[in-house]
Amino acid sequence: MSQPTSPPSAKGGKPTVSTKILLFLTIFTAMLGLSVLFPILAPLGRELGLSETQVGWFSTVYSLMQFVFSPIWGARSERAGRKPVLIMGLIGFSISFGLFGCFAHLGLQGALTGSVLFGLLLASRVIGGILSSATLPTAQAMMADLSSEKDRAASLGLIGAAFGLGVVFGPALGGLLSTVSLTTPIYFSAALGLVTAAVAWRVLPETRRADSVEVDRGDRRALLTRGPITLFLTVSALSTLASVGMEQTIGFYVQDTLKLNPGETARTVGGMLAVFGIVAALVQGGAIRPLSNRVRPTVLIRVGLAVMALGMFLLPQMQTYWPITVALAVIGVGGAVLSPTLSASLSLSVPANQQGAVAGLNSSALALGRMTGPLLGTGLYQSVSHGAPYLLSGAVLVLALVWTLVARPRLQTGEAVGSS
Repeated sequence: MSQPTSPPSAKGGKPTVSTKILLFLTIFTAMLGLSVLFPILAPLGRELGLSETQVGWFSTVYSLMQFVFSPIWGARSERAGRKPVLIMGLIGFSISFGLFGCFAHLGLQGALTGSVLFGLLLASRVIGGILSSATLPTAQAMMADLSSEKDRAASLGLIGAAFGLGVVFGPALGGLLSTVSLTTPIYFSAALGLVTAAVAWRVLPETRRADSVEVDRGDRRALLTRGPITLFLTVSALSTLASVGMEQTIGFYVQDTLKLNPGETARTVGGMLAVFGIVAALVQGGAIRPLSNRVRPTVLIRVGLAVMALGMFLLPQMQTYWPITVALAVIGVGGAVLSPTLSASLSLSVPANQQGAVAGLNSSALALGRMTGPLLGTGLYQSVSHGAPYLLSGAVLVLALVWTLVARPRLQTGEAVGSS
């Protein structure tokens, strides 16, 4: 196997900056393809005769596979290189969405029904979770390859901004495409995944250093005992559980609260999530760098958790369009502060040859939250009350906040690692 090329020099400035921009655009388009589905999953599930909990299983199995495979892909990127693993993840994303769209179309036509339809839709999500789980940890590792320790938080904030901008345009685009049909956004996502993979193959350079060595399973397990890494990963999992529990049920909440039909629901949720994404992108793209230079990471983590919790507690109190949108925007601000700070803190806790491994562990933590959040959220929505998922999410975020306060000495150790 040939040695990977050395990454663009950070000292030269322009090659690294241009590569970061290309990576930003790659992640943005991948997130755009994913987020166009946010407004349509709830109304599509109801059109297919599925329950709220069954719709929740689509995200759960997808995230279960990401939980299992993200560390594997993260470590493989250390051995085989970042670029081929990233491209494989994008292609897998496209294949899985193409299958999901085909099965959903057949369900809407009545050719597939009941448990067969649900099983095939679930299988397509399993495939997607296995393959597309390579994308995020590899992208984070590539960005870390291109960044100095001083710029790590800001650089990983670009990944967050790419996700945020994808959420800005994706739901609005999904709502617009749903006027054609509820499956049109799914096919759009599949096509966009292939286009993104082709562009990444042509323009993205390999960033893994030629002298990197593979991290074995024992080393990956050892990372969990290093300083505050386990605590950072736990906060990632809990905050994601809270966030995804909200995302999975917001379509049902808007449809039932505002008394909308499926098409109106897709367009309305698309607009709300666009505002959510704009706010998050502005914070991640413009505020993280100055904040990370002036405020300790532990403080930013606590602020992010507190603001997210406030938004969650506000959400079930809101009964009309703009108040609901404002509550979502508050959640977006908190998440925009929290996510890149956690990623940067984890990245700064390990040396260069373990960036892929720690990014894989973080993706597994995120996947654990995405795996449990949908089932808890949809289960509470269906069996308890429409506001119950958001109250649970707020309580989980408060629990995580209290934990970071209690574990302050361990977090201070992590800051020392990051600053050394």
